[in-house]
Amino acid sequence: MKFAYEDLSDDQFEKLIVFLCQHLLGISVQGFAKGPDGGRDAKFVGTAELHPSKAAPWIGTIIVQAKHTNGYNRNFSESDFFSTSAANTVLGKEILRIKKLREAEQLDHYMLFANRRLAGNAESEIRQYIAEQCGIPAESIYLCGLEQLEVLLKTFPNVAVKADLDPIDSPLIVSSDDLAEVVQALARQKDDISALLDDPPTPRVTYEQKNLLNNMSADYAKAQRRKYLKETTQIRGFLAAPENLELLRMYESVVDEFQLKIIAKRKDYQTFDGVMEYLVDLLFGRDAVLRQHAHKRLTRAMLFYMYWNCDIGEVDDAAAD
Repeated sequence: MKFAYEDLSDDQFEKLIVFLCQHLLGISVQGFAKGPDGGRDAKFVGTAELHPSKAAPWIGTIIVQAKHTNGYNRNFSESDFFSTSAANTVLGKEILRIKKLREAEQLDHYMLFANRRLAGNAESEIRQYIAEQCGIPAESIYLCGLEQLEVLLKTFPNVAVKADLDPIDSPLIVSSDDLAEVVQALARQKDDISALLDDPPTPRVTYEQKNLLNNMSADYAKAQRRKYLKETTQIRGFLAAPENLELLRMYESVVDEFQLKIIAKRKDYQTFDGVMEYLVDLLFGRDAVLRQHAHKRLTRAMLFYMYWNCDIGEVDDAAAD
């Protein structure tokens, strides 16, 4: 069973990793707490129960870090996360902290979890790099990406239950109040528009045609459709209800502004995947309502609806005539 890790908050992802480490290391794993240097670590002191194995467990002080991203289909090798030539990366900043803990004899072993994909060659390269930079034996470093995280959650299924994870394929059951709140929050995040534009609805092109026109990758398009297509009927019905006319006008002004932002930002991204993730990061970063766990998935569903309904993104000129 797969889960929508990108819809979790940073705190929720950290709780998930604590629950998991309580199985791997022991029940006395201390939860994530902010250190004097601003970093957030979880910690275990003693003999691990299962990691790396029952026969040869780690012994000593184990520092655990969890790095969450809102992005979909991200990986450890991306330049914002890891680079041997740049220190201003997610991992580069953490290496400075790991060094200090190692020098202060407050770290014997190190675990890093992230909701990113981790290929075998990248795992070896990054683990060796951390070892060399921080003076830690490579065998005392554990990196866990999405693939291994899925395996561990199958092994310990109660962890997902305790962390309140939603399977990707589960229906998004929301109330009209939730939809109204998200539409209103989206409306707050658009730049001021002097008047609503009464554009006629854009004729639909096929999903496949639209993906080609917008250069959305096949994997991203397939994942978006699988996760959010089932929600479009509910969203369309909600916006069409007469009592929601004011919210429909809010929605229309939102898509007008989003389309302008997309046109302005399109040249900065090779694929439309990047544009969608840019919008997601912008919205979650600016609005506390949208980044609530209850609303993160709904916000993504609403963005998919905008794209699916041809409200944002390019459409064939012939279809628009």
